[in-house]
Amino acid sequence: MKIGIIGAGNIGGNLTRRLTALGHEVAVANSRGPQTLTELAAETGATPVPVEEAAKDAEIVVVTIPLKAVPDLPAQVLDGAAPGAAVIDTGNYYPKQRDGKIPGIEDEGLTESRWTERQLGHPVIKAFNGTYAQDILDRHRPAGAPDRVALPVAGDDEAAKAKVRALIEELGFDTVDAGGIDDSWRQQPDTPVYGLRGGVEEVAKALAEASPERKPEFRA
Repeated sequence: MKIGIIGAGNIGGNLTRRLTALGHEVAVANSRGPQTLTELAAETGATPVPVEEAAKDAEIVVVTIPLKAVPDLPAQVLDGAAPGAAVIDTGNYYPKQRDGKIPGIEDEGLTESRWTERQLGHPVIKAFNGTYAQDILDRHRPAGAPDRVALPVAGDDEAAKAKVRALIEELGFDTVDAGGIDDSWRQQPDTPVYGLRGGVEEVAKALAEASPERKPEFRA
């Protein structure tokens, strides 16, 4: 499968490593340009590209950059993706630590991924946002393993969600359907499932126990 990754930080870098190891064709981009990705390319065989080319012909595009940087992406960044492409949003809102105030999230009450959808002009599937980056490399397990970790996956496009869940399961993790994008607050930072290394039942329970209240430390 052809996969585009926008962002080569901890999550983007380790997804590049695992997905290329599984035989996927990966194009990876960051804000500093493809010349800064030569080491990752040499290590993995991924193709470093400008951000404008990351989604070209991709069946899945991963957007894994700071939330505050999403509006700065090229306006047509997803236009070259394959028909029916799934877009994964791994982002989290950290207003005090990094992002500053985003009015759409704080004043309008949008979930982080609904806001991201509006910036991208494309539906997204929220996944990997509460995953420890190192776990992508270290905690993958075969299907049925008793210690296999489950990840919550939220999104409105059922076909895209199914595609993303299948990819996550190929990566070595179970998945739990966390509902639509308007339900994705259940997996935002400071919820019970955020950072949880649990199985399907634990993750489902944590999602059910989440509160929609955004605590002061996660408001600007």
